[in-house]
Amino acid sequence: MQVSRFKIAGVLVGLAGLVTVAACGSGTTGTSTGLASSQVLHFPVLQDPKTWDPGRIDAEVDSEIVQNVFDNLWRFDNNLNLVPDIASQVPTVANGGISADGLTYTVHLNQNVKFNNGDAVTSKDVVYSWNRAAALRGPYRSSLSAIAGYSDVNKTAKAICAKGLDVTACDTTVETKLAANDPTFMMSGLSAPDPYTVVIKTSTGCGWCLAAWTLQASVGSIVDEKVVMGDPVSWWSKPGGPGVTDGQVGTGAYYLSAYVPKQSITFKMVPNWWGTPKPTLTQINIDIKDPSTQSTNDAAWEQGSYDLIGYGGNSTQPIADTLRYQQSSQFSSQILLKPKGRTTWVSPDIGNPSSGGPFLGESAAAIGLRMAFDLAIDRNALASTVCHNVICAPETGGLIAKGLIGYLGDNTDPLAKFDPTMAKSLLHQYDPTGSKTANLKYSYNTGSPNDGVATFLQSQWSTNLGVNVTLDPHPDASAFIADRLLGKYVISRDGWQFDYNSPQDWFDNLYGSLASGSNTSGFADPTGDPGPDQVTYDSTLAKADALQTTQALPLYKQLSQLLIKDVAYWPLYQTVTQFYIHSYVKGAGSTAQADNYWDGISILSH
Repeated sequence: MQVSRFKIAGVLVGLAGLVTVAACGSGTTGTSTGLASSQVLHFPVLQDPKTWDPGRIDAEVDSEIVQNVFDNLWRFDNNLNLVPDIASQVPTVANGGISADGLTYTVHLNQNVKFNNGDAVTSKDVVYSWNRAAALRGPYRSSLSAIAGYSDVNKTAKAICAKGLDVTACDTTVETKLAANDPTFMMSGLSAPDPYTVVIKTSTGCGWCLAAWTLQASVGSIVDEKVVMGDPVSWWSKPGGPGVTDGQVGTGAYYLSAYVPKQSITFKMVPNWWGTPKPTLTQINIDIKDPSTQSTNDAAWEQGSYDLIGYGGNSTQPIADTLRYQQSSQFSSQILLKPKGRTTWVSPDIGNPSSGGPFLGESAAAIGLRMAFDLAIDRNALASTVCHNVICAPETGGLIAKGLIGYLGDNTDPLAKFDPTMAKSLLHQYDPTGSKTANLKYSYNTGSPNDGVATFLQSQWSTNLGVNVTLDPHPDASAFIADRLLGKYVISRDGWQFDYNSPQDWFDNLYGSLASGSNTSGFADPTGDPGPDQVTYDSTLAKADALQTTQALPLYKQLSQLLIKDVAYWPLYQTVTQFYIHSYVKGAGSTAQADNYWDGISILSH
């Protein structure tokens, strides 16, 4: 997944008991309930939407807005647990929703659900939405890949919906084919035996599927076929709401009421919305600003013109502003630092022979030198000097970010240890003349904090190992990533942001034969001769992916230990995001994945 798109104790600043700030303007007189009379939330974003079509969406900045418009069968709560949404319950083996062999899911829908234009939601809408998403071949289509018949639809639709082909032709043709019930555009594993029951058959066991199908504003979201057919290309950008037949229509608590490109977006509460909690906010006003205005927006927040800063995926603020607010008696308690489900590490080249280097292979020398360079890094110093303990925190519990399923626990990863004495001893043992580690380069894409991290690493390896590593900056991030995937670097910056709360999202996408080109270190290299690590990794991963998560967790932890044993990564930090939230905004915040939903936010009297 692209973004992409979702904790560390001691870095959260609580929102309880926040101090009073500047008045936010007229219409805020309190009521007997303690709520302001005006329930309008106002904040800026730094980009126009690319697309709000769940079948095509690929950016966190878009999904964090329209997760409030489109619902899935289930949703993630504020602790990233799965809870019912359009479905009446989350299926399990115990409640009969998942068959004993794990291949069939029976989903019962909440019969009260309606689209925000008043149309009823039935099982046919679910089947249509998922088939449409598979046929559009959007960035997150692989979330549906375990469903029987997916590969057939994906192959058929490729002729009209492959990357680079005409989007209008793709969207229009898919709607025509689905309206005609063309079986080549419909997954055989989806059926609607009655108006409020959906049956999903998978081709293999898929313990991660529930989490993947829950990813907000993505391929698991339900859209209204009648509305999409009216304008297959632009429906998502038009205002929706009661009575609308050709605009942005979903089942969420809010609907798009106005959109002026590059200027503003307005959402309004759906009257008599079917779900819970019942929304308090009546309107969301979003200003679309240029990224260069970020500090100006912060100043406007100080004066009460904005209720919060950081929503809509714009949760990385200028460090200087955050440090200044932290030192302010007025604003310090209104700053929320939230660890993100993203980790960054260094990938040494282990299995890509074309790049060569001293870390290649499974010999004692290669592993020892990988460990030497890893132990020479002081993660606490990195977080302090480069991140100012604001934008990152040391990652000490394995590859998976803290707060997510599969995290090994604080200070449990031996690769996160700082031991310069052992590092130098290993270097002298396996490279006594220094010839093996001469002429090394650290490759990375430029920008903040990558530039500062690169300089820090260079200093650490020089000070603690006596090795001079040349920096190899790449201004073009896309080109850097493409070359990294081709195995062109001996040492390179690497990282991942999770899509849904399952270890599968990490282990399938990053290492082994299932990594589909993302195996950047060459660990368990799928392009070479299968070695013992690849066989062990792939076989263990296949078993884990087929099981429900609670059963699979021991196997995923075995994979973590296999990566640790081979020193396949050098952990650095977990990203921390910054939100500025006025004290009168109750319920605003973020999970490790996404903003809290608007239906849980209210404006207190102030």
